[in-house]
Amino acid sequence: MGSPRETRLEDLLRTLAPQVLGVLARTHGQFDACEDAVQEALLEAALQWPSGLPDNPKAWLMAVASRRLVDYYRSEGARRAREERVAAMTVDLSYSSLPEADDTLTLMFLCCHPALSAPSQLALTLRAVGGLTTAEIASAFMVPESTMGQRISRAKQGIQKAGATFSMPPASERKARLGVVLHVLYLIFNEGYAASSGPSLQREELTTEATRVARLLVAVAPHEPEAVGLLALMLLTDSRRTARALPDGTPVPLAEQDRRLWNRTQIEEGIALLSSVLGRGAAGPYQLQAAIAAVHAEAVSGEETDWPQILALYRVLEAVAPSPVVTLNRAVAVAMVHGPAAGLDLLVGLDGALGRTHRLDAVRGHLLEMSGAYVEARAAYLSAAKKTGSLPERKYLMGKVARMDEQ
Repeated sequence: MGSPRETRLEDLLRTLAPQVLGVLARTHGQFDACEDAVQEALLEAALQWPSGLPDNPKAWLMAVASRRLVDYYRSEGARRAREERVAAMTVDLSYSSLPEADDTLTLMFLCCHPALSAPSQLALTLRAVGGLTTAEIASAFMVPESTMGQRISRAKQGIQKAGATFSMPPASERKARLGVVLHVLYLIFNEGYAASSGPSLQREELTTEATRVARLLVAVAPHEPEAVGLLALMLLTDSRRTARALPDGTPVPLAEQDRRLWNRTQIEEGIALLSSVLGRGAAGPYQLQAAIAAVHAEAVSGEETDWPQILALYRVLEAVAPSPVVTLNRAVAVAMVHGPAAGLDLLVGLDGALGRTHRLDAVRGHLLEMSGAYVEARAAYLSAAKKTGSLPERKYLMGKVARMDEQ
């Protein structure tokens, strides 16, 4: 487990990476080379910064990444055109005046270029914009890390072959790429809200960045209901942040959270955003998830939650965007309305899709505990604890194991 100082350093590098990449790609083109240069600069920063941060971390990364670009263009076998480009390039080691434009949204649309497959678009954007490691992205996609590394490499090559430039695509193309952009923001937010690994339950820098970019997207596409719905979902979900963990970092389940700690300003904004788009045609998956979050937010306690309404919304969501995760969440709602046995029945068959993650075993343990099957619940909690890479989640699950021993 990394120290708090190491964690803060990782957070800083993750935040700065897309900013530096955006400036380089806009200034020099060659997305593939720019991304490689930024990754090398990040590695050098990880080695040098623990002994002391530079006065201007972003400028430092810009200077180092620019040097790497110069080295690339001068490398043996480079074409003469590259040499001419080097001659025209200057490396300002101070970078005292960096462009103020926010390139994050443009970078996202570039990574979602139609020349790439949807999985490649997602993986590349999570790497370049979200700052997630290859291992974290592989975990989100539930594939081996080596497979994800190859996918990201092919995606960068695809951007280069397509001759894509660093500029915001026209409105017609933006609409075609919007779905992938929304999905990427959703995954970045989820990784921040429930970190897949590491010492922290949540990573505020990721949820904050995803929400910030979602606001930019809504400003660019204010009439896209799903963009508004996603922003509403983020605000409603993040409103619980303060109540989600004890002072020692142990997770607190939704039903047990002190709702007085929930951020009412975020809840009010989220509900207002959702209300502005519901009814404007068929609701998409982000609007439906936001509606579920709104039902939770409007309940003054866990006991007063309108579970029948939540169950109805999950049924619609499963019809609109079926997935094993939606079925898993619907199983919880079914258990709250019709009893744990009915919820457990829905879990049958999910092992193939979700067996590698801890979430299925954690839900199974919860429903078995509700039904009084403490021995089976203990086994499920223990299995979940072994699978999760999140240390707070593991601590919580092992606590559940201990409580099952007391039953």
